[in-house]
Amino acid sequence: MIEPSRIPPRSGIAFRLRSGEILEVIDPHGCQVADLLAYSADDVGEVISNGRTFDYEETICLTTGNVLWSNRSRKMLTILGDTVGRHDFLLTPCSVDTFRHFYPDKPIHHGCFGNLAQALAPYGISEDAIPVAFNCFMNVPLQNSGRLSVEPPVSRPGDFIQLRAECDLIIGLTACSAYSSNGGSFKPIDYRVILPPTAPNEPAEADQS
Repeated sequence: MIEPSRIPPRSGIAFRLRSGEILEVIDPHGCQVADLLAYSADDVGEVISNGRTFDYEETICLTTGNVLWSNRSRKMLTILGDTVGRHDFLLTPCSVDTFRHFYPDKPIHHGCFGNLAQALAPYGISEDAIPVAFNCFMNVPLQNSGRLSVEPPVSRPGDFIQLRAECDLIIGLTACSAYSSNGGSFKPIDYRVILPPTAPNEPAEADQS
């Protein structure tokens, strides 16, 4: 098994994920959120969409077997494994404005939005192209009244979610920066890319990158 890479607390990265590869997002210490974005590598105007996903999956509680769809109604990521079962696809990445609104007595931080914008800029993705992220491990209960709350994640050390790319993607991924989302503390997020298995007697495709 490939050793996971680490995203330091309150930071983010971007990388390519090829069709068929599996992204495993791991919470190494527990109670930490990771914001996840996915764009088509062929056209970054195509991006994951919470509205399309909720529509086609007919649920807001996304877990093993569910698909994350694009704004152009194409499958982007399929959830293959999930040891937590509670994630959020309603709330936007935290930002400078988030901190001003919810944490006026705390130091201002650029948040996941700023981290994603910086990491995705080399791929030609602007701030205005950042949508609602799929917030791995984020715990956002929905009351019968419709009111939302942000509670500490229920993820424990070593919990993970695995997502298979259904097309070539550009991934943005963070270790979330907001106090409420992570139970008041900030920890790293680990991740690894698992290559698809090759067929018997079929040589592995050489990496041309």
